[in-house]
Amino acid sequence: MANIVMFGILAVVILGSAIYCVLTRSIMRAATFLLFVLFGVAGIYFLLDYTFLGAAQISVYAGGITMIYIFAIQLVSKHTLQGITERLKGSKIMAGCIAAAVGCAMVLFILLKQHFLTQAIPNSEVPMSLVGDTLMGSEKYQYVLPFEFISLFLLACIIGGIVISRKDK
Repeated sequence: MANIVMFGILAVVILGSAIYCVLTRSIMRAATFLLFVLFGVAGIYFLLDYTFLGAAQISVYAGGITMIYIFAIQLVSKHTLQGITERLKGSKIMAGCIAAAVGCAMVLFILLKQHFLTQAIPNSEVPMSLVGDTLMGSEKYQYVLPFEFISLFLLACIIGGIVISRKDK
């Protein structure tokens, strides 16, 4: 029962922070709410007893990626950020709501058609050794190579941000 209550609390925190992240006009507040979303996802990993994934979520995403966002925001001058506001038109809001509804309907249709919900409930326990082997393996359907590509891409983004922010006099 306690797991269900904690999941409910984490779900409310994640959904509320994600909505505020999208709807806020301040870019620093959006980055802060994104940090809360990532911490909430890490909390769900810890709730499922996936301590490795929870620790990786906190260190890589909540720690690393959010700090990169904040550094990129701070590198941009205040004069550039002052004029950035976007007014949402009713047509854009309606198109977004329709796209979200279509996406949710597609996911629900796929889940029901492929019987993912009924198959996942009896076998909900995945051994941690399988998760570790999948994340750090280099064979087919394993993820160490995509992680390396992502790290190189992030390094290129950091270098690009430094080059762009450098002021030539």
